[in-house]
Amino acid sequence: MVYCQSCKYQGTWSLSDAKPIASAKVSVICKNYHRHVTYYKVFETDPHGYFYGQLKGFKMAHPILDHPLHACSVKLVSSPLEDCNLLSNINYGMYGAKLRYEDKHLVRHGYEAVIYTAGPLAFRPSYCPPPMKDEESGTHE
Repeated sequence: MVYCQSCKYQGTWSLSDAKPIASAKVSVICKNYHRHVTYYKVFETDPHGYFYGQLKGFKMAHPILDHPLHACSVKLVSSPLEDCNLLSNINYGMYGAKLRYEDKHLVRHGYEAVIYTAGPLAFRPSYCPPPMKDEESGTHE
């Protein structure tokens, strides 16, 4: 899922009060054990901020070292929101969030897919107003 992080939590990895971003773009990049890019594709989030991408065309030369859990990561690409389009590194969205296996399968007649996930990613607002300070109480003479 891709979010716009709340100004209140800027500088942290918190996604409290974050809002999902529709039509945000993320990339899936896979590299073989020689660190050469073997797969690259950009996916767009749905209206609720979720992204799903089939790794069509992904190939493994080595069954362990080139496995998606070792070889692939997800990075933020772009946000359609002018006021929330700066990259954040929440869950390593700038440098590559590793895929995780969460025991999810999709089974159909003659077809089985293993579903991997990446942690939630977030863009941050381009401008956050300075936090308001409480006025000090006191008497004026």
